[in-house]
Amino acid sequence: MVNSSSILDTASTVLVGTAKWTEQLERTLETNTETTVRTERTGTAALDLVRNGGPDCIVADYSLQGMTGIELLENIRDETTRLPVVMVTAEGDETVASEAIGAGVTDYIPLSDPDDGRPDELLSRLERALREARRSIAERDRARQFDATFDDSDTATWVLDPDGSLTRVNRAAREMIDASVDSIIGRPFWALPWWSQADTAVEDIQQLVEKAATGAFGNAVVSQPTQGEQPRMLDLSLRPVENEYGDLRSIIVEGVDITDRVALERDLRRSEKLHRVTLNNMTDTVLITNEDGEYTYVCPNVHFIFGYSAEEIHELGTIDELLGEDLFNREELAEKGVLKNIECTATDKVGREHTLLVNVREVSIQDGTLLFSCRDITKRKQREEALATLHETARDFLYAETHRAIAQHVVDDTPGVLDLEASAVYLFDADANELQPVARSPAMKALNGPLPTVHTDGETHPGHSFVENEALFFDDIHDTDRLENRATDLRGTAYIPLGNHGVFVAGSDRIGAFDEVTRELADLLAATAEAALDRVTRESRLREQDRRLQQQNDRLTALNRINETIREIDQALVQAETREEITSAVCELLTADDRFEFAWIGTVDPTTESVEPHAWAGSEQGYLDSQSVPVAESDAEPAGRTAATGDVTMVGNVADRLHDEPWRKEALSRDYLSILSIPLVYNDLTYGILTVYAPTQDAFGETAKAVLAELGETTASALSAIERKNALLTTSISRVEFTVEDSSFVLSRLAEEASCTVSYRGGVQQSTEGNAVFVTVEGAPLATVVATAADLVAVEDVKRITTDDDGGVIRLQFTRPFLALELADHGAILREATTDSHETALVIDIPDSIDVRTITRLVRESFPEVDLRSKQTLDQTEEHDLYSKIIGELTDRQLEVIQMAYYSGYFESPRARTGEDVAETLGISPTAFYQHVRTVQRKLFATLFDESGYLTATVLQGVE
Repeated sequence: MVNSSSILDTASTVLVGTAKWTEQLERTLETNTETTVRTERTGTAALDLVRNGGPDCIVADYSLQGMTGIELLENIRDETTRLPVVMVTAEGDETVASEAIGAGVTDYIPLSDPDDGRPDELLSRLERALREARRSIAERDRARQFDATFDDSDTATWVLDPDGSLTRVNRAAREMIDASVDSIIGRPFWALPWWSQADTAVEDIQQLVEKAATGAFGNAVVSQPTQGEQPRMLDLSLRPVENEYGDLRSIIVEGVDITDRVALERDLRRSEKLHRVTLNNMTDTVLITNEDGEYTYVCPNVHFIFGYSAEEIHELGTIDELLGEDLFNREELAEKGVLKNIECTATDKVGREHTLLVNVREVSIQDGTLLFSCRDITKRKQREEALATLHETARDFLYAETHRAIAQHVVDDTPGVLDLEASAVYLFDADANELQPVARSPAMKALNGPLPTVHTDGETHPGHSFVENEALFFDDIHDTDRLENRATDLRGTAYIPLGNHGVFVAGSDRIGAFDEVTRELADLLAATAEAALDRVTRESRLREQDRRLQQQNDRLTALNRINETIREIDQALVQAETREEITSAVCELLTADDRFEFAWIGTVDPTTESVEPHAWAGSEQGYLDSQSVPVAESDAEPAGRTAATGDVTMVGNVADRLHDEPWRKEALSRDYLSILSIPLVYNDLTYGILTVYAPTQDAFGETAKAVLAELGETTASALSAIERKNALLTTSISRVEFTVEDSSFVLSRLAEEASCTVSYRGGVQQSTEGNAVFVTVEGAPLATVVATAADLVAVEDVKRITTDDDGGVIRLQFTRPFLALELADHGAILREATTDSHETALVIDIPDSIDVRTITRLVRESFPEVDLRSKQTLDQTEEHDLYSKIIGELTDRQLEVIQMAYYSGYFESPRARTGEDVAETLGISPTAFYQHVRTVQRKLFATLFDESGYLTATVLQGVE
């Protein structure tokens, strides 16, 4: 039961729901408190009350009409976070509790008995929720009040933990530093960037914080470093903040900027000694005299220029002894009142001459009437003269074209620019990784002796200056560790890098030869030399680039001409009908429009072992008649060398070895200065030699060589195509039989390893997977032969076509082209290939348009041991025409199916294999197989019967 002075007495409460506990709680509230109680049955009604001003507290059941207590809570939180909401449920579990807490419930009360609402406990929990909510609201209001004060833009404010670590800082304080606030939160206040660079301020601030930690107020003026010349002055006050129990909760630090006030006070103090400090420290000398030139005032800094003390100046007598007589016109001074920039010379105490600018003004100070202000411009004068010389040096650099010339200019002009006689220039040799002395003055040689080449390892002064890109100035070089020549008479010495080009060395036998002006001028001279060296390097690179571009342009022009010629030749090759048209077109187009001087194509005559010309064009001038072209690998005309080696032969300069090879004299007399000879090879067969002659040396670059070599392949391919075309049109053939021995031949290996006889009788197939042939096997079980073939590297796949146990037909797919395809590329046909464990017999049909020697050479190149067994001439006019027509009517797939059927024994009687078996081997359906067979048969009979009278004539001949 709550006390009579409950916080609920001044609050309005809304109960939401229809559960029994709401009735019990309503009675308890009305009986024990003076709160205004209202009950709403739905969450929607309760939400309307909240939106219209609302009660001070909501007590809701989890189960409501139209929404859950969680949904009501979420809608209330969308409107306000300040209203306390207590959720009561007899159906909840941990999931509901988690959702309620996540939605922002003030208190969550589960009931174990929905009929017993425990009104006293609910009343106590409700009072506590309302008290906590009002305390939270009050704390937020106080926080807003503090924030309003904290955000004052005129006062820097910091909030510290009791231990002095920073927890919060306002904008005015943040704007005083560049550091991120997040990076300094938690650090001790006295170690923060505002004053961490001022040791005195750190100690004072730490003491103030420790004092505030005891509950005492503190105040101090501290200096804060800034990026400007003057620090910021802050008046800091520290105030401890305690809770209701008297415990220290935080420390508030406020800082007011009093920089302007402190600056005014400081300026007042400084103004008192301003003139005294100025006169004592300025480099200009002020002297005051009377009309007789006697000194009435000598400024304390007179020794800066003259080396005398003020007392010694007085002892010199009048000012004429110091600055000379007739320094100015007295009448002119009287007229103008002041005379400025009078240039004169004066000698100091040690005898050095100085150039001065003197201003003379009429004054009336005590007994003085004339004020002299003297400015020493000796160094400026030296600089002006040195810069004039340096300007001339830079002009000379414009006309220098080499690095060595620039180096010599630097050495020659060093005395005029730096007033130093000893100088030298090292230039970097990238190939040798060394600094080489390329220019030196006579004085450098006299003082130091010969200059050695320096390795760029940084162990010497020149090497270190170059590698580290660092200018080195030494008052006395003998005091350094890297000095190699301890006998040198150099003392004051400088080493200045010239970028990536080298090092400039200047020196003297005087200690301390490099004052501020001399160092500046030395740097300027080195920078000017480096710029000139960069220019020469850049221009050299541009010239080299132009040269390369010109060469590339020449090569591209030549290549374009060659490519144009190649295109024209390709067009001619496509249109050519005979070998003579091809060879003539190639020679004529190569020499057209002065592309090349002369070109010819020849073939090797095996009887004379020489290259015989067949076609030529251009300026031949009797060259081919002047000599024979023997086939030889050395000392032979390029065409002969190419015929002997099979490689491209290029002669860039015919005049080389003129007296060693007779053919060169003949070529040179006809202005053939460079030659390129190319073999015409296609599928390892040579169709001739193309040789091209040019009237300039090195006319054939690598690109031209490659392009013309490709032309050779194209021409050979065209010649091969002509041969194949002629072979198709030729009905007369030569049937040649060879016996060969080659254990590497795939059919020989198969026969030897399977101990059988293997025969190829046609049926080669080409596809994207490779090429395949049908072969018959005798003398061994077919399963054994299939297993043996599958193990051969040259066999990609093997299929069993027939089912005989002793021999039969198999289909072999090869990884490399089969011999029949290579022969077909040259117009010949492999009719038979029968091999056993001893030898292989080849039967090849060669059309009359093909040179039998060409095919014989191809066979001999394919097998190590070849014997020609027989040769006979056949006429296949009718057979040839009919075969061509039939094959031309079939597609590749139809041909594959009919071949597979034929070699499988499908057409035998009785059939060795059924159509279903063959279809399964081909991987197609039986229906597709029969359709292909019927299509082929229809095309075959159509060709037979459509040939006018062919079948009838054939039958009649058989009857006769």
